[in-house]
Amino acid sequence: MAMQITSTAFTDGDEIPAKYTCEGKDASPPLAFAGVPAGAKSLVLIVDDPDAPDPKAPKLTWVHWVLFDLPPDTTGLPESVSTLPAGAKDGVNDWKRTGWGGPCPPIGRHRYFFKLYALDTKLEGLKNPTKPQVLMAMEGHVLAEAQMIGTYQKAG
Repeated sequence: MAMQITSTAFTDGDEIPAKYTCEGKDASPPLAFAGVPAGAKSLVLIVDDPDAPDPKAPKLTWVHWVLFDLPPDTTGLPESVSTLPAGAKDGVNDWKRTGWGGPCPPIGRHRYFFKLYALDTKLEGLKNPTKPQVLMAMEGHVLAEAQMIGTYQKAG
């Protein structure tokens, strides 16, 4: 079975409910992981938006969440996760803080990519890394990856 990332809050390609955004509680959505390959030593989760600031003229990819060193037997994360699984670590998002930063698009409907990676190693020695630092440390260690996309556009 291929590795999968899913959510009970929205399905792949559908709208992310407002409670998980800056217009709601800005809570992280519940996520489920399946099909992690044997031999995986850790998981990485990166959530980003390639449509910033305007989907009609994107200029950058905005990073909403970076988690690494999740144990390979992690089956998901609960809604509004406050305690990470043992050993898991936070990276820094583009608000220069750790943890989930929900969708808050300034204009138009944006896409949010939830990317899960299974690695053959743990990413030792990283202290509050950014997405590029995590991606660099992952090079040559990805056993499998899965992706889910949610969309969001502010009301009014």
